[in-house]
Amino acid sequence: MATSSQSLVAFGQQHVTKGLGRLTEAVMSKGEGSYVSFEDGRRMLDFSCGIGVTNLGHCHPKVSRAAADQCMNLVHGQCSISFHGPYLRLIEKLLPIMPDPSLDSFFVWTSGSEAIEASLKMARMITGRQNIITMQGGYHGRTFGAMAVTKSKTSYSEGQFPLMPGVFAIPFPYWHQFGLPPSTSESELVRQALYQLDLVLKQQTAPRDTAAMLIEPVLGEGGYVQAPAPFLQGLREVCDKHGILLIVDEVQSGFGRTGKYFNIEYSNVRPDIMTMAKGLANGFPLSVVVSRKELTDKLKPGSLGGTYAGNAVSCAAAVAVANAFREEQVLENVGARSKELIATLSSLRSDPDVGSSIVDVRGQGLMVAVEFASPLYSAHDPALDLSAPKNLATRVAKRCMEKGLLILTTSVYEVIRFIPPLNISEDDLKKGCEIFAASLKEVVREG
Repeated sequence: MATSSQSLVAFGQQHVTKGLGRLTEAVMSKGEGSYVSFEDGRRMLDFSCGIGVTNLGHCHPKVSRAAADQCMNLVHGQCSISFHGPYLRLIEKLLPIMPDPSLDSFFVWTSGSEAIEASLKMARMITGRQNIITMQGGYHGRTFGAMAVTKSKTSYSEGQFPLMPGVFAIPFPYWHQFGLPPSTSESELVRQALYQLDLVLKQQTAPRDTAAMLIEPVLGEGGYVQAPAPFLQGLREVCDKHGILLIVDEVQSGFGRTGKYFNIEYSNVRPDIMTMAKGLANGFPLSVVVSRKELTDKLKPGSLGGTYAGNAVSCAAAVAVANAFREEQVLENVGARSKELIATLSSLRSDPDVGSSIVDVRGQGLMVAVEFASPLYSAHDPALDLSAPKNLATRVAKRCMEKGLLILTTSVYEVIRFIPPLNISEDDLKKGCEIFAASLKEVVREG
């Protein structure tokens, strides 16, 4: 039996499938608030939150206690056999915070990818149509249907073709995707993207064949790019005109991550179907698909389900998360810390040592990104800079880890994403920003 830290790592390297990648070859042993500890003795500030999952910090006492208590009453109340209390109490907590009161019919599953699968299936059954329009740069999961609508990186679907048919992609209003400079106006990006949507509906999938449009209101794996409100409003208008359903994927951007419960609230756009997961239960596996009862009443009983769907322990944890949001003024903390984070990162753009390497600082709430120039971009990309250091994002993230900060890259571009706990303290946020700034300056000096 492997016992020492080194032998545990070696055991894992031998027996855990190579299909999994890791940020570090280490064994995480404990999480507490904004910090994680490893078997080798390191304790690190965590700006990854398990990729936006532990939004209330690791092992939040109220959430963990609720889960532990539920374990002693009912662990598995299978959703196709009966209702169970935590499932229904969770719906009670979610109803008042929905971005539109029309969202009143809930299906609780296990993962974000499963929620996307359910939303696609629902859209096809409700409309009687097959095709789906998705966004370049969008990430929706690695299961078969979710993989087909994911367009953030080819690594998720490489070697898997043919994928699920009936999927068509349009550019997201992000300057990279049009080969336009970062200074391009929002209105021009929206105009270009909506024009491409018009073309797809005229050239590739007729409206009568199109079941749904699927969008993350903030691209996650696509680079932490906010969808402009006029673009979302334009999608809503086209969907209403043609009877197409609008699916909004809030798996990463939802549950307080961008300063509101759901990012779609910033645009006042009504989803027909919305998915959520990640921060919903603070680490316990849980996802939700919500729609309108008038739509879900068209579904046949038994067309949705899953052995572990709506697990009682995870639902109890999610109820405790919803309570903590209100009792601990979590959204207020997000607003305060967001201003500090964005101001600190923006100040680096005027720093003579590193400013020329930074292309953009963007984000809302505590879903924030820094994008760098690169000498490795396409010759057609306006962010190509032959004098910029190579692989800057990956190198800076690695240097941060050496200094005690877990932080992640994202997208096919040079982007580092900041996803600290939503209840992070001012001191811990400052500490993480100082580590990032020091790491960036060191890597830029090395060239």
